[in-house]
Amino acid sequence: MAAPTIRPTGRERTFGQDEIIVTKTDLKGRVTYANEVFLRVAGFDEDEALGEAHNLIRHPEMPACVFQLLWDTISAGREMFGYVLNLAKNGDHYWVYAHITPTFDENGNIIGYHSNRRWPDPSALEKIKPLYAALLAEERRHANKKDGIAASRQLFAAFLGEQGMPYEELVWSL
Repeated sequence: MAAPTIRPTGRERTFGQDEIIVTKTDLKGRVTYANEVFLRVAGFDEDEALGEAHNLIRHPEMPACVFQLLWDTISAGREMFGYVLNLAKNGDHYWVYAHITPTFDENGNIIGYHSNRRWPDPSALEKIKPLYAALLAEERRHANKKDGIAASRQLFAAFLGEQGMPYEELVWSL
């Protein structure tokens, strides 16, 4: 079932600093588990979330190149830390500090993904927001979506090169 288009409201949602949002997905990113905190913050009932693509909470102001980096990292069997802007069912948004890991079977094959999201440090977000805005602007400058993502990835790589660190280190340094 395709998720309906949700329009952002501009209102921000928050959750407790001691709360953890947890989801698990299959290899294609379909939700196989969602904890109560996820359901409450995202505004979905369990039956609305399970089996759906995890991108049902993707905010249109989140640069695609960051998601491409995320998928490249976790599909290669590595964990990923990052800041993500999500979209609730009613159009409100919420920021998270995400830790996404692949789930392995007994033979070392990736069989899914596990994500824990925590309350983000507001001072870190003040540094991430302008970067994400620049990446998104670069993506939108191009008529072809693939060209936009490629250009945004180049901009992202140049920024990280100027910082002298990969994205994960940048995230940890904030």
